[in-house]
Amino acid sequence: MIHWSLIVSALGVCVAALGGYAGWILFPNMVHKKVEQSVIIDEGSEQYKRFVNLPQPLNFKVYIFNVTNPDRIQQGAIPIVEEIGPYVYKQFRQKKVKHFSRDGSKISYVQNVHFDFDADASAPYTQDDRIVALNMHMNAFLQVFEREITDIFQGFANRLNSRLNQTPGVRVLKRLMERIRGKRKSVLQISENDPGLALLLVHLNANLKAVFNDPRSMFVHTSAREYLFDGVRFCINPQGIAKAICNQIKESGSKTIREQSDGSLAFSFFGHKNGSGHDVYEVHTGKGDAMRVLEIQKLDDSHNLQVWLNASTEGETSVCNQINGTDASGYPPFRQRGDSMYIFSADICRSVQLFYQSDIQYQGIPGYRYSIGENFINDIGPEHDNECFCVDKLANVIKRKNGCLYAGALDLTTCLDAPVILTLPHMLGASNEYRKMIRGLTPDAKKHQTFVDVQSLTGTPLRGGKRVQFNMFLKSINRIAITENLTTVLMPSIWVEEGIQLNGEMVAFFKRKLINTLKTLNIVHWAALCGGLVVAVISLLYYIYQRGRVEEPPVK
Repeated sequence: MIHWSLIVSALGVCVAALGGYAGWILFPNMVHKKVEQSVIIDEGSEQYKRFVNLPQPLNFKVYIFNVTNPDRIQQGAIPIVEEIGPYVYKQFRQKKVKHFSRDGSKISYVQNVHFDFDADASAPYTQDDRIVALNMHMNAFLQVFEREITDIFQGFANRLNSRLNQTPGVRVLKRLMERIRGKRKSVLQISENDPGLALLLVHLNANLKAVFNDPRSMFVHTSAREYLFDGVRFCINPQGIAKAICNQIKESGSKTIREQSDGSLAFSFFGHKNGSGHDVYEVHTGKGDAMRVLEIQKLDDSHNLQVWLNASTEGETSVCNQINGTDASGYPPFRQRGDSMYIFSADICRSVQLFYQSDIQYQGIPGYRYSIGENFINDIGPEHDNECFCVDKLANVIKRKNGCLYAGALDLTTCLDAPVILTLPHMLGASNEYRKMIRGLTPDAKKHQTFVDVQSLTGTPLRGGKRVQFNMFLKSINRIAITENLTTVLMPSIWVEEGIQLNGEMVAFFKRKLINTLKTLNIVHWAALCGGLVVAVISLLYYIYQRGRVEEPPVK
């Protein structure tokens, strides 16, 4: 007859085997299936509600580079800047869904964004702080004028005729326009002794005062509120040629310049982002393939951008124009150590690859940290097979012989229709060709590197931020009096951090829905496995011990 301890030992082995099966096969498959179901964007589901309205606002922090020596810069001195901020805003995102695809695998939407100033988080800074910052709109206009004189003046030549008839020297101006109409030339390609150009520039210099409020330097004295959102006004009651220039600026369609109720114009960095969106996104819902959830399929009904250079004359889409990844509000589930993923940022017109860095813990939630690599803005050029980013739209600036900028800088001219240069905050990792020309920068990888912490199972962002800086070249422009003594430098304007830090309510929700369940399943797994093995071993030892006592000969 089988001893009861062997039966108990066998049961222990069965329980251990069941615990191993459950913990390594059954439970993971159950969790995987549950996560797949939970991340799919299905109309009316909880995930759909979170998709349409983000459960918590994003943090939007802006740091302004206040210029401390504007008068000396006008005389050729190297700029000295001082970072002020952060000016913190809560960024609310709401998606206006247009439709699902027939098979439910795609969803199209327009995203509305609203910013609320967070006075408590910004203290001691306020939106009424006075600042001295680069006059972005005037600098942009002058640089566009330098390179694209034909486009600027031919575009409104007809509208000028009626006004020019009242202007001295009109025949010379007209002859100049007719002569350059057939062949594009930059200002620097036209002879410095050309009397037509000289007269044209006399008029431009004279009308800068009327267009840009009688500027004394390339810097504007304004408030943080105006510079960032409300707008720095210009083109106030212009007359004659100045009015024609203002009309051309207005009709250029720049997102950062808006017409005011009194007819004047106003420049702001983010005013155009505050309100209804216009870009139409189509993203994957995860139906049929959860690993593609939130992946952008189309932007404005196109699979690719038409911003950067393409790979061939046949128009084959270059790597620079490809739209990859999500919009950074979420990521596909089931992340693995050592993998990479993409985010797409419409603000800089490009996809950005993020690489696994390390395991992390955020308030008891395990995850992975991802960060940008050298291929973001450091490794750009023909030697890195991405020369399509080298649009070479800037004349007489600090750049390489092949037209690419030096490491750490990206020309966004074709993205923003303005000569804006992207770097990391404080020009972190940028070439010394740029950093040596600015005083007051203090790059710090911990503060200025882009990163995101992601819950590896669900792809939920836990903490992180996109950190970028916007700059413009400041330089002397031929025959423009206000620029004649400037030293060529890459001038920082602002840097921003757009990110998230999961709040206490969302952490509690996440733990309740997932982490606690995973912990319970893990306890069941190891309790069954270890408990079964312990019972099996003890029972087996007990059986051996008892059998030894029975077989032991009696002592005489």
